[in-house]
Amino acid sequence: MARYTGIFTVAVKIENLQPIFTEIFSYCGCEIIYNRGDYLIAREFPGQVSFSKLVTIDITFDRLTNTTEKTRINIVIRNEELALKLDNHCRQVFDLLTKLIVENSNWELLESIIEYNSSI
Repeated sequence: MARYTGIFTVAVKIENLQPIFTEIFSYCGCEIIYNRGDYLIAREFPGQVSFSKLVTIDITFDRLTNTTEKTRINIVIRNEELALKLDNHCRQVFDLLTKLIVENSNWELLESIIEYNSSI
């Protein structure tokens, strides 16, 4: 199972994140399949890659305690594909997603921690 994680701190209100991530997911070929406000699950559209390569994205939003303008975004991207190669499908989607987060004009990126090539 391939699995990649990232933690981002951005200057934006938590309430504004869902519409932004809906747009980001569409660029990644994914759609939201579960929404609890502070927790989203998105899945890649079937048909583009084999079933074992379909990516699932879990995102948790945590408001930082001292402010309403800073939010921590925890991301886990995974699929059932064995991560035998560094450049696997899950890693490609993770790289695209992190690029879209880092370069997004809807917020100021304050901090990022990215863990590559984590497999179970």
